[in-house]
Amino acid sequence: MHPYSEPSHSIACFSVQAEAEPSVMPRVLEQFAKRNIVPLQWHSSLGRGAQGRELYIDVQVEAMEPDLVARVAETLRQLVHVQLVLTAEKRPELRQAG
Repeated sequence: MHPYSEPSHSIACFSVQAEAEPSVMPRVLEQFAKRNIVPLQWHSSLGRGAQGRELYIDVQVEAMEPDLVARVAETLRQLVHVQLVLTAEKRPELRQAG
């Protein structure tokens, strides 16, 4: 048995910056829901940007294929009031077995 176990899969991270409008959060969540995806984590906060109040949303999703991540990100970029969408991939660290 190898002393380290492999991570089961990666976590796709989406970071969305948008105008602080009430319709943004449900529209962002809809892009995951219509694909039958429940995020592992969702965090949103209001902040001040160059153009006033801005909404920041961070979403983490487990086991998404890279092409699906790219398609969801592109769809998010096309939403009204969305200014910026960044993606990243997180891999669970190797854990020592036993």
